[in-house]
Amino acid sequence: MAGVPTSVIAATGLVGGYATARWTKKRPLGGVALAVAGAVAAKGWQEKAGSATAVALSGAYVAAFAGSHPLAKKMGAWPSVFAVAGGVALASWVAVDRRK
Repeated sequence: MAGVPTSVIAATGLVGGYATARWTKKRPLGGVALAVAGAVAAKGWQEKAGSATAVALSGAYVAAFAGSHPLAKKMGAWPSVFAVAGGVALASWVAVDRRK
């Protein structure tokens, strides 16, 4: 996974976690997908940009997950998930991935 940008991993975790939970009707399984992708992204953030950046982006990842729930009430579930995934992906790209 060294060649996959962390922004892609983080966005995929948020979208994939929701998709897994929705399509399997098993929320814990979606949580596993979300957590695994988050851990992989965090490892990449730490390796590429250091611990402080990894902590900040991990916080953004968790906040995006939490924030998608109230946002979904205003704009719908899928638009909300795509919006927060895009926000985290952009933050990750700016802080880490564009440094290559």
